Amino acid sequence: MGQTLRRNAGFTLMDLTITVAVFATASAVAIPMVGQAIDNMRVRMAARDVERELQAARLKAVSSNRPMRVRFNCPSAGQYRTVELIGTPSVPDTLDNDVLRCGENAFPYPARDDDPLTRPNLDGPLRRLPVGVSFSSVQTIEFWPNGTARISSGGTTPWPKIQVQGLALSVVKGSTTRSMMVTGLGRIKLQ
Repeated sequence: MGQTLRRNAGFTLMDLTITVAVFATASAVAIPMVGQAIDNMRVRMAARDVERELQAARLKAVSSNRPMRVRFNCPSAGQYRTVELIGTPSVPDTLDNDVLRCGENAFPYPARDDDPLTRPNLDGPLRRLPVGVSFSSVQTIEFWPNGTARISSGGTTPWPKIQVQGLALSVVKGSTTRSMMVTGLGRIKLQ
């Protein structure tokens, strides 16, 4: 009787082999799904961060009575920054360009002083999308003190108001895309 109990007390090699095979099969199915879920989460977080940056830029333009621009892929891919317009919408300063305004060397965050005579004082920090996430469709957006949104027109100043149907901005990772819509009235909505 003692030997019978000992023989029935453990697992056989066949039991362990079947258990490992079931676990391996379940893992092979689950791992790609987990990876896709992580990609979805990163893209949603990136879209929310960009949407918040746009909302903050609009609010800053209205509250400070100064035009604000949000520049994308600036100074390099996957980076973005809110900057105060130097000059006026009709006559922007020559220093107000992608190369100088995006980096924090020439125009650091926070500003060196808060003297209203020495602009810019309202530039934000340089922001980065999560690793592997990129912008798929973006243009520099300018918010005016009245809350309206304008889009870079490639030389025309002041920039024209965004069309009634709005402008879509998108972030993407792999096959996952998240968009936000910006209208000429300055409304910003995640899609």
